[in-house]
Amino acid sequence: MNRKIHRILNTIRNSEELREGAIEQLEKARARLRKVEIEADEFRVNGYSEIEREKLNLIDSTYKTLEQLENYKNETINFEQQKASNQVRQRVFQQALQGALGTLNSCLNNELHLRTISANIGILAAMKKITD
Repeated sequence: MNRKIHRILNTIRNSEELREGAIEQLEKARARLRKVEIEADEFRVNGYSEIEREKLNLIDSTYKTLEQLENYKNETINFEQQKASNQVRQRVFQQALQGALGTLNSCLNNELHLRTISANIGILAAMKKITD
């Protein structure tokens, strides 16, 4: 019987602890509810002006973003124009260089032919002296 009473007393103590915990949680929940109600009232009072401020900030931010995009677009166009201009210069330079090399090669070939002919004439003249 003593054990049963002991169990019943433990059950009662546990129930009391649970009830106290539940009351504490209920009071905390009520406090949070009051706080939320106050915040909701403040939000209602200040909400429209905050919405207007946010709207103006968003518009301002959008204009700034558009301006940045416009600047980026212009920078990209300038970069691409410079790139195209450099490519044209490079092609013109390559063509001029190829023309100069062609002229130089033809000059060297003509000079080489003249030297070869001159050397052959010299060899023939030397052979004629030997045979005479």
